[in-house]
Formats: sequence, C-alpha cells, structure tokens
Amino acid sequence: MELILWRHAEAHDGSPDMARELTSKGQKQADKMATFLRARIPEDTRILVSPAKRTQQTAHALTKHFLIEEALTPGAAAQDILDAIGWPDLDSTVLIVGHQPALGQIAALLLANSNSGFSVKKGSVWWLSRHTSEGDYQTNLRLAIAPDSL
Repeated sequence: MELILWRHAEAHDGSPDMARELTSKGQKQADKMATFLRARIPEDTRILVSPAKRTQQTAHALTKHFLIEEALTPGAAAQDILDAIGWPDLDSTVLIVGHQPALGQIAALLLANSNSGFSVKKGSVWWLSRHTSEGDYQTNLRLAIAPDSL
C-alpha cells in the first residue's frame, strides 16, 4: 500500500478554523504540488480530504474528485486516521490531505514506531510505502518534499 500525506498549503489565520481559506501563496504551493503529484500518482488513487476549507482548496488544485473524510478533521488522532483509511490492509494508493500534528504523528508512527511526531511543512508531501518482507511489514519513506523545493 502507498500512503501519501499532503499537508494543506498556507492558509489565512482566523476563525472559525474550519472556514480558513488558502492565501495566494498557499494557492501557489497547492498548484505546484498538484502538478508534481499529477505526474506521479496512479489514476486509481483514492483521495481523502479533511472537511476543513483549506484542505479542500489544496486538493482542488489536483482534482475535483475526492472524498471528504470526517476522521481527518483538525485535532484527529493518528491511529483514528489510519483506521479510517484502512492502513495497512488495502492494496491501493491513498492520498490524504490533512493537518499537523496528525500527519507528522502518522509518519513517526509508521516509520519509527514513535508516538511523537515529525514536522510536516505547509503544502508538503510525505509518500510512504508498506511492503511485506518474510511475513513482516516494512514501511519506507519514498519521498518527502516541500513545495518550495519543486
């Protein structure tokens, strides 16, 4: 299974939190990352997005075909997100557009079996792969890239 973690791009501060929109810089970040991803992700990639406006705007840069997943709401627990997407039991690619600290916690849990977390910059993608080797699972980091590196 391939799991792509995409943190929403830069958004305006303010309240209510769920209604925050991308800044012009954030829209550029989302567009750059979408162009990068479009050339690399499989056509049948399942795209799940937080109900927050800024995550939906980020995902729209890539496609209009995504599902809103309530488990990705800001403040969600890493394990709850993994359960909602079916990790590691699916044999497909899943791209989730979500928030910190949950995305960094998912990466730390899967890569280092740690309950702490990594810092995932706004607009960045972390691409993880899970493989079975001799009856044991192994998760590898395929890619971690920020939009300003593209």
